Amino acid sequence: MSGPAQAHRPLADKIRPTTQDEFVGQAHLRDRIATFLAADRMPSLLFFGPPGCGKSTLALLLAEKSGLPFIRVSAPEAGLSQLRKQLAGARLLVLDELHRFSKAQQDFFLPLLESGEITLLATTTENPSFSVTRQLLSRLHVLRLGPLTDEDLLFIVRRGAEALDMELSEEAMRLLVTVAHGDARTLLNLVEHAASLAPEKREVEHLKAALPEFVQRHDKAGDSHYDIASALIKSIRGSDPDAALYYLACLLEGGEDPRFVCRRLILSASEDVGLANPQALPMTVACQQAVEFVGMPEGFIPLAETTVYLAVSPKSNASYAAYRRAQRHLREHGTSPVPIHLRNPATRLMKEWGYGEGYKYPHDFPHGWAEQRYLPDEVNVRFYKPSENGQEPRLLAWWRDVTGRR
Repeated sequence: MSGPAQAHRPLADKIRPTTQDEFVGQAHLRDRIATFLAADRMPSLLFFGPPGCGKSTLALLLAEKSGLPFIRVSAPEAGLSQLRKQLAGARLLVLDELHRFSKAQQDFFLPLLESGEITLLATTTENPSFSVTRQLLSRLHVLRLGPLTDEDLLFIVRRGAEALDMELSEEAMRLLVTVAHGDARTLLNLVEHAASLAPEKREVEHLKAALPEFVQRHDKAGDSHYDIASALIKSIRGSDPDAALYYLACLLEGGEDPRFVCRRLILSASEDVGLANPQALPMTVACQQAVEFVGMPEGFIPLAETTVYLAVSPKSNASYAAYRRAQRHLREHGTSPVPIHLRNPATRLMKEWGYGEGYKYPHDFPHGWAEQRYLPDEVNVRFYKPSENGQEPRLLAWWRDVTGRR
């Protein structure tokens, strides 16, 4: 490529490594990559990792080294009918963003890989356990890549600045590395942006103001989505309001649907706070209604209030754990017949069979409680085990006093 086309190539493409020695990062994969490069036949591979960590670069290095005729396509841009035509004469396919194909579309590759007609080198930013079919995954070697380290990124900054014949101070380079959040592609875009500035504007004090606005990368469909949501709930459960607010901000500033956050908070109110603070559940439901009513971006206000409220509330998972015990009992022993005195005598025949006979109506007794058995005779298990946290003991005081149970 030369002339105007070469001049307009993105910096990331201009300095893309062409040999394994030029490749930066992912030291844990170097031996495996060397093995694949030395093999007589390239296996089909799936590169899994965050954006800008080198997945496509490694796939292209291996494709070039294989000596096989290959094509490179991106799943969002390629329909299967178009892909069939493009594969004519090709022996190897470099496929970016495999997860963007539906599970049904992924079945297209099964016979091609089974017959050896095509070798597939695919990339994905999403956990393949969830985004790739089990049948296709069984035919691929999965290589997991991690985010690039700051030292890796500093090396890439220097290489990019040299390619653009631009001088950058060490402090300015470290600023760009910080803003890029481990993504080499984003980093090189920032280097290009810096190159467009006047030399005096490339010093840190000016560069901070001149850079485009970047926020923490958050992939709503990928691992980051679930990792951050998990961290939010675990921080609430651990009664750390600062950490909970941090992860809430990561979700919202990353573009997360606030309704998803509301659902997580509602579940946390029931599972983690529970009867230690019974007001937690109505608080989260009110939060969901408030967010729907006011919308975003102001919706962060009730979300932040509710997140802090849950984090500083006393915790009890007694009701959640009680249900899990009942669930486990049913799965192990099956259901047992309802005691006959609890059955509703809806017809005369049912009454003749004894349905409802001997049932004690609690409201006819002092304190609205009557001693009688509710569980089936063969079920002698205590599922609910109250905690001593928050308001749960107060809520149970009447029950304990009347029933004599603890």
